[in-house]
Amino acid sequence: MKNRTKARAIALQTLFELDITDHPLGTVLKNRIADSSLDDDLIYFIHDIVHGVWPNTSELDRFIAEHAPEWPLDQVAVIDRNILRIALWELAVNNNTPLKVVINEAVELAKTYGSDSASRFVNGVLGSLAERQNELRQSLQHLQIKTADEPK
Repeated sequence: MKNRTKARAIALQTLFELDITDHPLGTVLKNRIADSSLDDDLIYFIHDIVHGVWPNTSELDRFIAEHAPEWPLDQVAVIDRNILRIALWELAVNNNTPLKVVINEAVELAKTYGSDSASRFVNGVLGSLAERQNELRQSLQHLQIKTADEPK
C-alpha cells in the first residue's frame, strides 16, 4: 500500500470510529496515528483530512445525498459514507489531488474496507460528483481546511 493511500486509510478508520462512537476526535486520531509508522508529512495529511471532513460532515453529506438519491444516506454503509466524504473533501475543498487520483483512491479504499459492491457504488457517486466539480468547489469553498500545526 502506498504511503498516501495508507494515510487515507488511517483517516478513514478515524472517521469511521468517530461516526459510530462518542469518542473524542483528538483521542481517536492520536490512537490511530500511534499505530502507524508514517512520516510527519503523512501525519499532517491525515490531520488535514480528518479536520477537514469531520466538522463538515453534514454539508458534505448533503452533496453526497444529492448524487445518490437511490440510496438514502442513512442507509449507506458507514464506511462507504466516510469514503465518499473524504473523496468529496479532497475533490472540492482541498484541491491538492487530481480528480482521477481522488476517484481511484476512493475506489481502492472501498475495495479494501467496503462490501463487494462498495467500489461500484463509490465510483458511481464520485463519477456523478466529478461532472459538477467546479460547481462543487464553488459551493464548498467556504468550508475551512483546518490544517494541523503539529501532529498530536
